[in-house]
Amino acid sequence: MAQSYKSLKEDFVSNLSGGGMSEINWATAVAPAAVLLWSVLQSRHDFFSHYNPLAFVTDFFLNVAAILFAITVYSSSPVILNSLLISPAVCLYLLPRRSRTRQKRPAQAPSANGRASAHRDQDVSSILPERPFITHYRGSMMVVTCLAILAVDFRVFPRRFAKVETWGTSLMDMGVGSFVFSAGLVSARPILKAQGADRRSSVGASLKAAFRHSLPLLALGLIRLYSIKGLDYAEHVSEYGVHWNFFFTLALLPPLVASLQILPTWFASVDMIALLVSCIFQAVLDSTSVTAYILTAPRYSLVSQNREGLISIWGYLSIFLAGQAVGLDILPRTGSKLSRSIFGLHMNRPYTVRLFMWSVWYSMLLFLAVSYKALGLQVSRRLANLPYVLWVSAFNCTQLALFSAVEILAFPGLYSPIDKRLEGQRNKHATSRILAAFNRNGLAVFLLANLLTGLVNLATDTLQAGQGRAMATLVAYASILTIVAMIMHWKNIALKMCIEPGRIISNNDSPKDLKVRPADSVRDQS
Repeated sequence: MAQSYKSLKEDFVSNLSGGGMSEINWATAVAPAAVLLWSVLQSRHDFFSHYNPLAFVTDFFLNVAAILFAITVYSSSPVILNSLLISPAVCLYLLPRRSRTRQKRPAQAPSANGRASAHRDQDVSSILPERPFITHYRGSMMVVTCLAILAVDFRVFPRRFAKVETWGTSLMDMGVGSFVFSAGLVSARPILKAQGADRRSSVGASLKAAFRHSLPLLALGLIRLYSIKGLDYAEHVSEYGVHWNFFFTLALLPPLVASLQILPTWFASVDMIALLVSCIFQAVLDSTSVTAYILTAPRYSLVSQNREGLISIWGYLSIFLAGQAVGLDILPRTGSKLSRSIFGLHMNRPYTVRLFMWSVWYSMLLFLAVSYKALGLQVSRRLANLPYVLWVSAFNCTQLALFSAVEILAFPGLYSPIDKRLEGQRNKHATSRILAAFNRNGLAVFLLANLLTGLVNLATDTLQAGQGRAMATLVAYASILTIVAMIMHWKNIALKMCIEPGRIISNNDSPKDLKVRPADSVRDQS
């Protein structure tokens, strides 16, 4: 009986073909739409400044529950849900701004000594400002990821959103790639810190630090492996392999990224390296029997049993580097000495414009890759091929651009104050506390989500649950994740574990800057 139920669960998530990209775009557009309404409530009416229970519940329904509805009960009509979020935001934006009860002292022009001190304080923290829209992007990505890993076991979650078997696109396929892209994005921060401080590190030191940071992720992968095998839990073998899981993929990224420091110093365009790695990998897939080996080979050895995870790592490496290239572009303050732009060209354009440029660039490449008949390419998360890399990069750049546009609309001049303390206060005012909590402790919340998903599946028959029971379970699950994340955030607790492997061909890196901790995420999302 148990074996039969396990087979039913495996069949429920196997041999799926996914859905269209436009449907995924509409469903995920709910996240920036919800942040738009949150931002208008905050910027025009100070709704979340006094964070009382009503503010918390509203924050939860906008930035967590709305996403849950988008991937479940509103999955067939995401345009309606987006309209329900955007329409009140427009109306509230047109209302007169709420007058403040306390008048803030006007900013005084700095004295000569103040200007000299400010000049001396042009350190990395002033060059790399906090960007609330990145917190919102990463927090929303973590929310949808955690919600989907349990929702996929219920029938209320459409099968077209679950991971495809081989060829096609789906929401969960995008979620995996977005997790890696997001990690690459914030891994640019320690690189920029090291460059700003004019520090250097050797390839050996970088590799040593990378392997050290891979060990916790490797341990998590082993724990997950033994838990699944020991509990005889349902698993989708063609996703990563018999023993492989996503934690092993994350564990391999730091040493691979660090090893790229052996490239010559003139080959320092990270975006071009990302494309080069992906194109070479795609050429190998097309010109050899690797694709056939991944899709059809018998699983007779340890390597063949885990071939999907071992071979797709090159695609995820490309995604990570693509995210890192975007981070190197948009994290520095515009006009600073670290500011750069697409393909190394220095342009002092607003970061929102640059993000849309990145989105157009990757979208064009994706269109060429999948529409040019001579290539015959299709998106495949299982292979992590070139179209998948381009799709993930285009999608995430578009999401970042939308969150950035919302920030500019609701909070103009956010990065203009000279005083860093005032800028910090404004950034905190412009950031959802729930999304900040999910962003800050993303790994801890992700681990808790995996644990709760396993407990729910062991305790109840998710396949037989109706829509009402499924939604009640998912709302309770989302509430637990949110409350735990908020408690950790309020108590200033952060799981100090490297999940953003962050090294690539930087001549100014220092070994002590190689460690990227989620605890730093509250200070500019990394």
